[in-house]
Amino acid sequence: MSLRSELLKGILEGCILAVISNETIYGYELTMKLHAMRIEVSEGSIYPILLRLQKEKLIVGEMKKSPSGPNRKYYTLTAEGEAALQEFIKHWNNLKGPVDELLSKGGRT
Repeated sequence: MSLRSELLKGILEGCILAVISNETIYGYELTMKLHAMRIEVSEGSIYPILLRLQKEKLIVGEMKKSPSGPNRKYYTLTAEGEAALQEFIKHWNNLKGPVDELLSKGGRT
């Protein structure tokens, strides 16, 4: 597995929660939104995360009619999901600043 894949694996859940916090969305559409943000993930890796987030009650999935084709499961954030997203943002900001600072110095202290 590449370094990029390993790094993404650690932050993908927070990214998914962030997208869902902005709008009710179905799995394929979520994948396309992430791709538009240059976060390259396969649809196959998104669905297990969505299932886990549902089991953890961070999101809720609801089947709705699709304007074209079969029904789709649309996901929305729960109050617990919003709290988890805020926690992720706090941890991300605490990590991002020091890493950016280190990298801007070329790894030299």
